Amino acid sequence: MGCEGSPDARFLPPMLRRRCTALSKAMLHVAFEGCPAEERSEVRTVFASRHGENKESFPLFESIAKGQPLSPAKFTHTVHNAQAGLFSIASGNRQASSSLSGERDTFATAFLEALTHLEREPGRSVLVVTGDVAIAPLFAPLLDEREAAYAVALLLAWNGEGTKLGFELASGTKERGSRGPSPDPAWPQALEFVRWLHDEGTPRLELGVGPRTFCWQRA
Repeated sequence: MGCEGSPDARFLPPMLRRRCTALSKAMLHVAFEGCPAEERSEVRTVFASRHGENKESFPLFESIAKGQPLSPAKFTHTVHNAQAGLFSIASGNRQASSSLSGERDTFATAFLEALTHLEREPGRSVLVVTGDVAIAPLFAPLLDEREAAYAVALLLAWNGEGTKLGFELASGTKERGSRGPSPDPAWPQALEFVRWLHDEGTPRLELGVGPRTFCWQRA
């Protein structure tokens, strides 16, 4: 993990790969790695990114402010469901999909969104993909968490062979001193979750910077 760079995404057809930005390549890479080939066209999906294609969209904002013409080619990458659309094309997936952003709670809200998909259709798995790239220099001073380029994918199902997890949404922000990371974790939520998932000695994780606390525990 670093602030720059992306996978080569050679699993994609050349024409589709050329349409991918660094963020799209990273998110599609983990999506394909995290979901078996036989399930890719059948899963529901949730794609989430706090900042999205900021290196594509922010220059467009500057062009608007300066009264300059916009680039149609770059605009196609700025929509927040770009990665969901590319995954749908690459995998032949025509199932329900969500694309969202939830500020610092982006990963947690994506996980909650995935649970609503499971509630709607319990027999179908849900692929959750979240990622970000380094923020554009103009807005970097406003960043309120450690800068990181990353992508994480989780395949969720009611019944499966993977890690069994419990989840609850609690009212009120988490107080300092409770189990899990501090209210201001060192890394974006998705990375804190991955670190916790591999730390079998910690039974519970609590994340949240707003009026809710998102809680995971090992079942």
